[in-house]
Amino acid sequence: MENNYSYAEFLKAVGKNSTSLQAERLLNDIYMDLFLNHIHREQTKKRLLKLIDVALDEKDEYAFNNLTDELMKLEEN
Repeated sequence: MENNYSYAEFLKAVGKNSTSLQAERLLNDIYMDLFLNHIHREQTKKRLLKLIDVALDEKDEYAFNNLTDELMKLEEN
């Protein structure tokens, strides 16, 4: 899901030899990728928080520690 767009790619798309349509497509691709990454991250965070609540309710220390570690890794990125 994650694409790495280079500055050179973007400059090529908006350069003299290409059309504004190519630049617009590249920007749309970049924005769509950012949007989808954001949505995926938010859904993952929401799921982890629900699972953490369940682990707390069940007093499952092992699951709680694993899930909070996973949430902290998600937050670091």
